[in-house]
Amino acid sequence: MRDPLTLQGYQAAVDRWITQIGVRYFDPLTQLGVMMEEVGEVARLLIRTDGEQNWKKGTEPADPNAELAAELADIMFCVACLANTKGIDLEAALLTTMERKGQRDALRFVENEKLLK
Repeated sequence: MRDPLTLQGYQAAVDRWITQIGVRYFDPLTQLGVMMEEVGEVARLLIRTDGEQNWKKGTEPADPNAELAAELADIMFCVACLANTKGIDLEAALLTTMERKGQRDALRFVENEKLLK
């Protein structure tokens, strides 16, 4: 059984991969472009699995959920690369975001009539 992976541990693992295999980090703008490309791949998949488009003959993945998992992981890799390049601790940033959202949005969604339909 594996130990749980923290965000800090993940960022460190990504940094090890980049420095040992990837040579160096891309510049931040290139990283953003690569991340947007990965987001587009998630969009393409969801448009066909949950949206109204269908697959072109012979292009449907054998396991769409496994494909989605792989694409989401690619996005997380891109996010970790950008955070590492900018010296951002994602774990601390996410904890701050969750606290802020908890305070700011405590009643926002339970009082939203559009969600209660």
